[in-house]
Amino acid sequence: MKLSTRSRYGARAMVELAAAYPQGAVSVRELSGLLLVSVKYLEQILAVLKGAGLVKSARGAGGGYAIARQPADIRLSEVVLALEGSFSLVDCIADPESCPLHVSCPTRDIWREVSNAMENTLDGISMQDLVERKRLKCRSGALVYNI
Repeated sequence: MKLSTRSRYGARAMVELAAAYPQGAVSVRELSGLLLVSVKYLEQILAVLKGAGLVKSARGAGGGYAIARQPADIRLSEVVLALEGSFSLVDCIADPESCPLHVSCPTRDIWREVSNAMENTLDGISMQDLVERKRLKCRSGALVYNI
């Protein structure tokens, strides 16, 4: 299993917006350059995040996107949930009736445990935590390329 590019780019975009908080909005073009992703694809991701109430947008000069709440109050789980739709690894976790074996299936319990562990891990990480991780990585000499 792997997360989609929507979640990966969405999380990275949220970190950049959190790092800019509370100074103001960041343009899609600037975010696109920082994340090395097309403007069009990033706009699609940001639209979903806006619909989930995680970002807000402003038009005009100085416009762009900003996070909707303080970075410490936005969890990585919210971002992934907005972009992926569910933490359930298999359909029978969210909808037990989708499988006739859901009562007797020994693997369903494991899939539920793994799904819960993933959700709990992501819920324990705020955008502020990720901003701090980014700062530490940049300070430690990790290469960051911006075009």
